[in-house]
Amino acid sequence: MTAASRVVWSAGAPLGLLALQGDRGVGWVALAPIPDYPGLARSQVSKPVDRDEDLSEVWSVTCSSVHRAARRQGVADALLAAAVEHAREAGARVVEGCPVGTEGVKRDSGSLYQGTLNLFLANGFELVERRGTRRALVRRAVA
Repeated sequence: MTAASRVVWSAGAPLGLLALQGDRGVGWVALAPIPDYPGLARSQVSKPVDRDEDLSEVWSVTCSSVHRAARRQGVADALLAAAVEHAREAGARVVEGCPVGTEGVKRDSGSLYQGTLNLFLANGFELVERRGTRRALVRRAVA
């Protein structure tokens, strides 16, 4: 069974969640309010849909990883669900991500660190728009 736990750095700000199997870390998801990621606004893939929106209440899932020995055991789903709940508890109104589309294309695991579109859609996120041929912007209201 996998549990998610906050990871806190010395600055005191949670930067993400760690998936644990027993006392062993098997996965990670990074998320924070969009203003904590200034580079997102400049990115063609991650830029906000509505520049007039109050982004302090919009959190972004920017990357994740699951150890190869723990894949296909629901760890990615558990991490994403825990990320949504953590953001909601911290006052988020919306959680978004820019996952990779894998429809009909085999991708190596190293190119999937933003998560897959299917993972986000299966966890209640809605497709907002495609961003190029490989990426998408997805959102889920949590407030």
